[in-house]
Amino acid sequence: MQLRADQLRQALARGLAPLYVVHGDEPLLAQEAADAIRQAARAAGYTERQVHNVAGAHVDWSGILGASAEMSLFAQLQLIEIRIPSGKPGKDGSEALQRYAARLPDDTITLVSLPKLDGSQLKSAWFGALDAAGVSVRVDPVDRRALPQWLAQRLAAQGQRVQDGEPGQHALAFFADRVEGNLLAAHQELAKLALLYPAGVLTAEQIEQAVLNVARYDVFKLGEAVLGGDAARALRMLEGLQAEGEAAVLVHWSLADDIRLLCRLQTALQGGRPMAMAMREQRVWGAKEKLVERLADRLRDAPLAPLLQGAHVCDGIVKGLRDPAWPGDPWQALRQLALFTIQALQPQPKARRDGAPVPPRLPLVLRG
Repeated sequence: MQLRADQLRQALARGLAPLYVVHGDEPLLAQEAADAIRQAARAAGYTERQVHNVAGAHVDWSGILGASAEMSLFAQLQLIEIRIPSGKPGKDGSEALQRYAARLPDDTITLVSLPKLDGSQLKSAWFGALDAAGVSVRVDPVDRRALPQWLAQRLAAQGQRVQDGEPGQHALAFFADRVEGNLLAAHQELAKLALLYPAGVLTAEQIEQAVLNVARYDVFKLGEAVLGGDAARALRMLEGLQAEGEAAVLVHWSLADDIRLLCRLQTALQGGRPMAMAMREQRVWGAKEKLVERLADRLRDAPLAPLLQGAHVCDGIVKGLRDPAWPGDPWQALRQLALFTIQALQPQPKARRDGAPVPPRLPLVLRG
């Protein structure tokens, strides 16, 4: 059985499974999922606990899994935790996990903790055996668009809420901007609000005064903001990446890689390929798949050739070269490239009813 993290508690209330697999790259939600399983097991009498951390090239799988069969003299029920931080058990581990899943020990609940798994790992024999033998809980990061609602739910759980209407929505958006990409910090800021203010309504001013700017920006999430046409968020993420010391070369690579992807998709579309087929061929998956799919109509005639040339110029700037038509500062040039990309993907303005030509949108040029 496969569950989302938000479905776990309800499933635990219906009864315990003999095996749980928690996998994902959101530390707070993975920790909470594992804690919920431990709490439910403890309440059901599984009072003995063993923890095995799998690391390094040489792992004694027979010792790890054999220990689960050894029942304590003082406790009949036990919780076995197997943590595989790399998500790669290796050949011996794969075989051992498959044998273990086929013959789960009695009076034992097993919790396997894994990082985010790629497609090949999710299709592997060892993961399939674990998934078939119990419950797998996938822990996904909270998307930026869902973050305000997530924060509102967490506030409600501690007896607090924002003001009704637009002031409250602005407060949640402010909160989300400050903690984006860092749910552990969001959790800390929520706890701070619970300590500072009593249960009830929180004003925007109270939230702004209490919440620090603890956002952690992901260079790959920047591409989602650009493809989604969210200029304000893209510029904010670039500012955050610069402040966090991210390498400008890496940021440029991410932006340029998306531009090259768009060019390949455009060529495929102009050649008569359906969008779905083109995306499969270019391995466009996940959140980016939905964003790119929405651009299908615009991609057919979007001015991408100048954009590709701009990426080439920007590549030189982040490596120390200069171009008279572009900002000299690498981060200003990256902002310029992001804005050019967003503009190129915007829908063309509709023709005027009187037949007069519509003036083209002029790009915003940053100087630095």
